Amino acid sequence: MSLYLKQIEQLVALQLVDDEILGITSELDEAPKEVEALQERFDALESQRNRFLEKIDHLKAQEKRINSEIENDALKVKKSKSKLMLVGNTKEYHAMMREMDNLEKLNRLREEEKLALAEELDRQQMAVSDMDERYSILKNDLEAKKTSLKERVEEANKVLEKLDKKRNIAGKEVPTPILNRYEFIRSRLDNPVIVSVKEQICNGCHIAIPPQSYIELQKGHQILSCPNCQRLIYWSEHFGSEEENAAEEA
Repeated sequence: MSLYLKQIEQLVALQLVDDEILGITSELDEAPKEVEALQERFDALESQRNRFLEKIDHLKAQEKRINSEIENDALKVKKSKSKLMLVGNTKEYHAMMREMDNLEKLNRLREEEKLALAEELDRQQMAVSDMDERYSILKNDLEAKKTSLKERVEEANKVLEKLDKKRNIAGKEVPTPILNRYEFIRSRLDNPVIVSVKEQICNGCHIAIPPQSYIELQKGHQILSCPNCQRLIYWSEHFGSEEENAAEEA
């Protein structure tokens, strides 16, 4: 095999490694998005649930206050009734009666308020109860996906570490000027960087290269670039189907 063909072969091998690296890094970029979307759903549900729980706490506090007020005023009425027989004059008697009547009316209003609070408390607790199943499922799903993501990232990083070593080895097989040219194109264009040309058509941009360039390419004396997309190119007939297919799939 000529030096030219050997260099092309080395570049194609390097690109295959780069394709693997690109696939894994793309997966690493996309993987957290599913967890992020699930986290947003969970956060929204948790926020809604917390609002219900805060409302329940508030209602319970109101219920406790009303019960205390009812109890205190009922005790006042009881004490007033026991003192009523000791009252010395009619004026004082009627004053105490009015006071007891007002306390009893106030307590009846409080009982109505207490009933309304109890009904609202039931509604809020039912809403939380209905939400708890979704909350639990979503929480477990989120924790499972976080664990799965962590494992996937750890595994992907291990593979990337191996591929980086493989890339360094492959890169050492390519002469520095050619490698620099490859890296320059790679930094500016989407994959692939090196492609085959078949029947004068570049498999990178799918545009015909000029006849003179095609003739030079067939000679196989130097590594050329596609005049249209600037990718490195080689004539497909210089290699067997295996190399050609690998480059075209890259």
